Amino acid sequence: MKRINLFHLITSYLMLLVATTSCWQDRSGEYYALVGSKNWIYTTMQEYYLYYQDLPEESELDFFQKPAEFLSSVVSEKDGKNGVTYSHIDSIKTADTRSLSESPTFGFEAVMLQTQQGSYAMQVLYTQPQSPAEEAGLKRGDLIIGADNTEISSGDYSKYVTNPTTAHSFILGNYNADTGQIDTTGTVEMPAPRIIEIQNLLKTTLLDTGTRKAAYILYNEFGQNDIAQWQALYGQLAATQPNDIILDLRYNPGGYVSTAQAVGTLLAPQNALGQTMLTMTGNDKLGKAETYTFDANLLPSGSALSYQNLYVITSNNTASASEIIINCLRPYMTGNLYQVGQATFGKNVAQALYTNDQYPQLELWLTTYYLSNSKGYKDYDAEGLPADYTQSESYGGSLGELGTETDPLIQPILIRMATGSFPSTETTTRTLASPRMLIVKNSVADKVKTARITSPYKALPNDLTEN
Repeated sequence: MKRINLFHLITSYLMLLVATTSCWQDRSGEYYALVGSKNWIYTTMQEYYLYYQDLPEESELDFFQKPAEFLSSVVSEKDGKNGVTYSHIDSIKTADTRSLSESPTFGFEAVMLQTQQGSYAMQVLYTQPQSPAEEAGLKRGDLIIGADNTEISSGDYSKYVTNPTTAHSFILGNYNADTGQIDTTGTVEMPAPRIIEIQNLLKTTLLDTGTRKAAYILYNEFGQNDIAQWQALYGQLAATQPNDIILDLRYNPGGYVSTAQAVGTLLAPQNALGQTMLTMTGNDKLGKAETYTFDANLLPSGSALSYQNLYVITSNNTASASEIIINCLRPYMTGNLYQVGQATFGKNVAQALYTNDQYPQLELWLTTYYLSNSKGYKDYDAEGLPADYTQSESYGGSLGELGTETDPLIQPILIRMATGSFPSTETTTRTLASPRMLIVKNSVADKVKTARITSPYKALPNDLTEN
């Protein structure tokens, strides 16, 4: 039996009403322009959305909202975590092989901290190469306590970190544990913000304990165009032949599943090649699961790297595509994969891309699949993937240099490499940045956490009915 769509009955009535009023002027085209994209979003969700059974009835919805607002009004409570909704709408961008910042930026990530006395400071986590921040000499660990002769306040985070608009003179400081105050140490002249090229594969280096050497890799997002860089890195690793690999994902919120497949394959042992890496399971209407394998065709030489242990550094901002790497390599690296840092964010779903030629400026990234490894495990959404050795960054204090023995998250790894065991006393995850400083804001935590399926689905017609 043919399903009668309530929305289209209402549409037909309103079209007739509009066409027979306003001096008999046909205004139906204007009406379609207002509601058509939202009707497409809703119809697509009815078929492909992982939580389609939670969708509100059409009669309860406002189809005159903007697309992003409309999507927010219909998504399930299951589709997100910690106030972040996973399904989202993007504006289509001009294709570019580079990863450019979406808006002018200084090119650094930072946490905002507050002392017990109530003063604020922003601590730099890392800077991008060839950015205003690098040109100014800003470094990891620097505390910014003021700008243009004015102290940092609680509302300044966007102005100086996420959405800067003009040049500033930043005042730097150092936390004095004896007085509880932040002492001024100098200034840096920050140039005007600009569009920059983002380097996801930010740092690689070699670490040596005397008996073993490890390749350190800092990777901050699974970019759509990063595979060639990883394949070049594979060649370097094959030539260097490290005993261990340290993959630093502490600042990585996820990205493209295709890139995660490539990275996972490049790090996989020989026995995993050709085997199931990832299984994606949709709603009961889709009918079947889809799989990604550890594909040897992604390896420049066709052979796996020869190394022993993989250490993955994580934080509670390590999410989505990053969690795919850990969860999907574990079944093939029992006793050789160690997670150091904090438990991950806990995002076990992926968003597929849906487009419609009638609305060429909209990309609908819709939560469509559960993500599980070759053993079927996917139940890490509540607590995240737990660390084998727990260690948190000491915000407000010394962060150390990434990829060196001064980094507190590297230190337990170096000890295990040298002795065969992690330190006997583990530190606990702390809610305080340091004994007297509280984390107020973290630009890494604000990043969209994604596992994106790149193959787009064509739109369902606006007048969809079922037989």
